[in-house]
Amino acid sequence: MKVSRFVFNPFGVNTLVVWDPVSREAAVVDPGMCDAREAEAIDSFVERNNLKVTSLINTHLHIDHVMGNAHVKSRYGVENQVHPDDAFLGARCDEQARRFGLRNAVGPVGIDKPLNDGDKIKIGDEYLEVLSVPGHSPGSVALYCPSEGFVISGDALFQNSIGRTDLPGGSQKVLVDAIRRKLFSLPDSTVVIPGHGPETTIANEKRFNPYL
Repeated sequence: MKVSRFVFNPFGVNTLVVWDPVSREAAVVDPGMCDAREAEAIDSFVERNNLKVTSLINTHLHIDHVMGNAHVKSRYGVENQVHPDDAFLGARCDEQARRFGLRNAVGPVGIDKPLNDGDKIKIGDEYLEVLSVPGHSPGSVALYCPSEGFVISGDALFQNSIGRTDLPGGSQKVLVDAIRRKLFSLPDSTVVIPGHGPETTIANEKRFNPYL
């Protein structure tokens, strides 16, 4: 399984293409493309690598992580997969946009396929395991690939930091507890690919993260 990262929109979201080099099946995680140029970057990558996009996954439904949902759904004919506890955020995407001074309306983002803790999303012969990590938002999830030793943490865990918890549905206590139970139970060597910023490891965050 391979992971390619693109940094999109004014919030610097890490949009990921996770793909199986054998089957060429791919998942787009947190499509943050906010304009035609950014959408073209994803489309060109998919075309150059002869990929077949079979999954669209949102780690949560904050506005910066869903700006490109409509494009991916329309272009590749896939349904989005999200934890149902974030449905209220998806319904308020335009309200979220106004809160951050964004002019482009996204419209409501629904949930086509609910994700729950322990679900496995197949990508070719590999899979991503869904880990529920609420606190940044009620429905925040991480995506763990045991075969390759990485976890996509969304906005739950960053290098030496954690997600903000002052937005609707957030809770620092819930988030810290979820990270300790779900993410810190992974092997120390696990590479953490966050929703913003650089990669880190579980070992690094156990040792140096001041919030944990």
